[in-house]
Parts: sequence; structure tokens; C-alpha cells
Amino acid sequence: MTERLLIIGGDAAGMSAAAQARRRRPAKELDVIAFERGVYTSYSACGLPYLVADHIDDPQDLVARTPEEHRANGIDVRTRHEVVAVDLDARSIVVRDLDAGSERQEAFDALVIATGATPVRPKLPGVDAEGVHGIQTITDGLALRDHVGAHQHANQRAVVVGAGYIGLEMAEALHQRGMPVTIVEGSAQPMSTLDPDMGALVGDAIRSLGIELRTNTAVVAFETDDDGHVRGVVTEDGTLPADVVVLGIGVRPNIGLARDAGIAIGEKGGIATDARMATSVDGVWAAGDCIETRHRVTGRPVLVALGTHANKEGRIAGENATGGDATFAGVIGTAITKVCEYEIGRTGLTEREATESGFDHVTATIESTTRAHYYPDSQPITVKVVVQRGTGRLLGAQIIGKEGAAKRIDVLATAIWAEMTVDEIVQLDLGYAPPLSPVWDPTLIAARQAAGLV
Repeated sequence: MTERLLIIGGDAAGMSAAAQARRRRPAKELDVIAFERGVYTSYSACGLPYLVADHIDDPQDLVARTPEEHRANGIDVRTRHEVVAVDLDARSIVVRDLDAGSERQEAFDALVIATGATPVRPKLPGVDAEGVHGIQTITDGLALRDHVGAHQHANQRAVVVGAGYIGLEMAEALHQRGMPVTIVEGSAQPMSTLDPDMGALVGDAIRSLGIELRTNTAVVAFETDDDGHVRGVVTEDGTLPADVVVLGIGVRPNIGLARDAGIAIGEKGGIATDARMATSVDGVWAAGDCIETRHRVTGRPVLVALGTHANKEGRIAGENATGGDATFAGVIGTAITKVCEYEIGRTGLTEREATESGFDHVTATIESTTRAHYYPDSQPITVKVVVQRGTGRLLGAQIIGKEGAAKRIDVLATAIWAEMTVDEIVQLDLGYAPPLSPVWDPTLIAARQAAGLV
């Protein structure tokens, strides 16, 4: 009898699980059925700011595999189908056909939950007004792009709420579309994943572009006109005129289905899984932005919503749901972004995180250039490292600079992954040529300075 693997969610983690399961088991042995409430599968949500900025014209360019392509590979993808309940006793799910308006039960032998994360939408007056946009799907991105196109030529203003990765990338997109942009952030600095001194450099960079940045500013409501369109963002310090508002406050793991079914939720609020992506229920796996995973430096559970991890976790879930024994090695929080010509990278632990995790540590911050100082168009770069006192083990790093800066974080991420010391990092054989790097790469300069402090 043919077994059934059902997958809830048709993006990175879900379709990676489906594809891996199909590679391992032929259709005569295993039905692989994926349910997606939207119309797109396997798309890059990270590319949405660049769709809004009009750098990408066709939204299909963000799609790695269409539903039709998945079906041609033996995966039964059902778009516009929302899973509304999981019955673990009956080993079945309840699926709603959003077009037909009907519901039906689907039985499973194995289940992968890949429900992703949900953008934070504060419960404030006016938050549902026309012109207040959250960004999660391609449909969201297209709606915002169309809205901006209708407003960008009348000197009308955009306000971005939140100065994390999504907020900064959306501010860049709106700025590049020619709109005056204000970013409102409740914390003292943009980019809370950076240390305050590095976050302050990001703030300076944002303001240098002509983007207004208001920190320590709480949003309390959204002002609307008689037609229900947003006209202002009300803060504790006054009202900011706004014709377009983007919410970039972050995301929360979408755990409702799992929680309601009785699947264990972890201390950070994501679905609890082990290294094999197994949940607390036999035969049920979970992957992607809806789960917690282990931080390799601290050993503690963390929430890290990134497509890189989601694809790896989904592949492992699909492997193990079909009898394999793969494991996920964990994360160290490596991330990069850009705001116009400024690039930002971070990995491992910040000073605050190192302290909270019980590490006695020192830091070193250096300023250098992305190329040899004498080479034309050499750009500034600031590198900060967090190092365990005594052992010299690299715990974390942050980089801010212009062209050629952010991807250098990968060298330091690799060093953290391998538990290298700063003395070992100084000895790394990195590439050198004046158009690409100083003779001492900035990452090595930072490691060398830290080595003298531990």
C-alpha cells in the first residue's frame, strides 16, 4: 500500500522536504502532497524589497520552482489550500480549499510542518487602513509596489516602522523609488542584532543617505482619512505624515496548528525539534521559520528566520520522514544586508549575548579599507570581533562598510563554526590583490588586535 507524506507549507522548507522525499522514494511507494495557501511555491521572500524597488520586473523571477514544475517532478502541490487543523489521533489534517470554500480530511503516514513565520502586526488603531503594508509573500510585494507607483510622484511620504533587516531593506527600496522616507524605531538604535556602537554607525549611514531615522520612538496609532486610507503615523512625539506605511517590526514563528494539535513548543516560542527535525510526536517533523534550532556557540535554542536554514532543515526533514538519519548542525546567526551603498554583516554573539551566555570576553574594533588604500575607489570598513578571554576563541563578529564589506563576514563565520582562536585566524591564508583587499585583510587586522587583548 502506498504511504502518504503530507507537507504543510509550499515555500523553502516545505518544498525542500518534498523534493528530498521524492528523491528517496518513488511515487509507487510514497505519495508526496504539499498544501500551500498562496499561489506561489519555492519563492525568495528575501527578494521582495528588490521587487518593490523595481530592480526586479517580473515576480516570477523570484520563483525557484513553480507548482507545475514540482508536479512534473512527482510532487502533488495544491495551491490555494489552507490546512486549518491537525488531528494527531486520527493521523489526518483538515484542509480548506480557498477557491471552492469546502473542507476535507487528508490522512497521513508522515507529516512535515513548514508553516513559516508571520510578520508582526501590532494591534494599534488604524493598523488595517489602506496603505499600511506588511511584507511576507509575493502578493504582498506586488501590492506595495503598485501602491508606491501610485504615490511616488507627488512628493508623498513613506514611513517604515521598524529598523531591523526588513525595515532597512524596505526603506532602501522606497528611497530608491524617489519617496521621502522616515524610519521609526522603538529602540535606541537600528539593527538590534548589532552592538550599540555598530548600530550607531548604521544609524549614521542611514541619515547620510537622506533617510530620516527616529529612534526611541514608539508608534501608538495610524491616522486615516475619511476613505480609510492612512495619512499619518502617530508616535509619542507627534504625528508623521504618511501616504505609504511599511511594517518591518519582525516576524513570529507560525505555530498555531502545531500548538493546537498538542505538539511541543519550545522556550523561545517556536516548534521544538531535535537535530533530526523530529517534533515531540512520532512521525511528525517540522522545519523552517516555525521552529527553534540550536545555537552552536551557546548550545541554547534560538529563533532564526532565514531561507538558508529553512532549505537545509527542510531537506533533513524530508530525508528523515522517509527513513533517513540526517541531522542539522545548528546555526550561528550569520546575516548580511545593505542600505544603498552601505553593507552590514554579523555572525555569532554580540557583546550582550556573550555576557548573557556567561562568556568572559574582550572586544576589538578596527577601521580599514576594502581595497589597498592607494587603489582607486577604496572604501571604508569597520570590523568588530568578540573573543573569549583566556582561550582566544572567536565568539562573534560584526562588519559595516561599503562595497566589498559584508561578505567578509563569511570568513569570520567559518572561523566561529570551526571554533578557531584569533591567533589561528591571523594565520589564515586569504587572497590578496590591491583591487580587492589590503595586504592585511580587515578580518585579519581585527583578529590580530584581539589576540593582543586575550
